[in-house]
This record gives sequence, structure tokens and C-alpha cells, in this order.
Amino acid sequence: MIAITFALPAESQEFLRSLRNKFRGVRNGIRMIRGKIDDRAVEVLHTGVGENVCRERMGKFLHDQHFDYLISAGFAGALNDQLQPGDLLLAKNFSTLWSAENRSSLSSLPIHIADLLTVPALINSGEDRNKLALTSGAVAVDMETEFIARACAAHRIPVLSLRVISDTPKELFPAPTDVLFDIERQQTQMLKLATYFFAHPHRVPRLVQFARRIARARKVLATTLMEVVRNVEI
Repeated sequence: MIAITFALPAESQEFLRSLRNKFRGVRNGIRMIRGKIDDRAVEVLHTGVGENVCRERMGKFLHDQHFDYLISAGFAGALNDQLQPGDLLLAKNFSTLWSAENRSSLSSLPIHIADLLTVPALINSGEDRNKLALTSGAVAVDMETEFIARACAAHRIPVLSLRVISDTPKELFPAPTDVLFDIERQQTQMLKLATYFFAHPHRVPRLVQFARRIARARKVLATTLMEVVRNVEI
């Protein structure tokens, strides 16, 4: 069984369409989705955004359950403009399932290999991102992978961290981060979002462009995940 995590359904929906024999269930109080890619069984978890919810769900997800390996998948924000929206990043600092055989089997895929940094909040400042790139040595950020990797290490589960870039210092979020996503409620407050864009109509084209970038990123990630699951060996 292969485990695949995403923060939110907005990241996984394209991949889930590709699963055969799909089954949605609850284990240890958390929702999961099972299915198959060719002859390989996979189980998908949405960890939620940020440390607290991620740690809680990962603990329950891995309890008394054996996985051959886990892929931490989803979106990431670039810290420099060398990475573009839709680019793929394999986080070498979090990936323990990275043998010579697997590197060879995935060498045809357009994946950048560099460090990823897990941060406590969304960063919507190009200047802050550039500074963080210099101080951390990472090329992108997310809000979950560090805690996923820790949980997997505790259960001795090999990890592969694969992220697709959704935003960059030059192509940032179209609205303040607290408008786009409520961390406490783990969802976007649609009334708050609509109110913001009603008051700032000049930003609507940026929202449309952002939505298109996200849709492309989902497709890129789904296609690559299918290839990774088919080719990676434990």
C-alpha cells in the first residue's frame, strides 16, 4: 500500500479522478480515499494546512497501518523566480526514498531537485521570500512536509516529497492570505472572499489568473504522481 498526502482537496482532485476502484472511508476518525493505479493500491489523506491539524491527522493516519512508502504531494510557493508556476520540485532534504534506481527511473520527468522549507504561515511578500531563500538555502516553501516527514520517520516509512509550484515572488496570491484561507477553520470563507473582491474589483483579473495557474498545477502534479507511483520501487 502506498500513502499519498495532500493538504487540501483543491490539490488532489485531478489525481483522484485517475484512481480506479475508488473507496471513501473513515479510519481512526479521519477520512481517507483508497484506490488503485494499475496494480498498485494507494491511500490518500488530506492533512489540512499547518502544523497542528497536520500532526493530528498524520498520527491517526499512520496508527497501526503499514505503508510501503509515502508521497507528500501538493502545492508549494517558490522563494525565487527561477522556479515558475507549474514546475515540479522534489524536496531532497525530506525525501528518504531516493535510491539510484529511483533517480534513474524518474530521470525523464522534468523535476527540480532542491531543498524545501516548511513555514508556519503563507508568505505574500516577494521581498520576504527572497530573504528567506538567502537565509534558508531552500527554493520553495509549504506548511506541512516537515511534520509529515517527522511522522513517517517515527513509523520508519520512506518518504518522497513532491510539490508543484503554485506561486512565485513575481506571481503572488491575488488577495491577502487571511482572505484566501482561514487556517483556524481550514477553509476559505467565501463571503469574506467575495466582499474583498467587491471592494477591490481591479484585483479580479489576478484572481482569474491565479485560478488558471492552480488548475494547470493540479494537472501537472496528477500526471507526475501517476508516473511516480508506477515507477518508484521500495
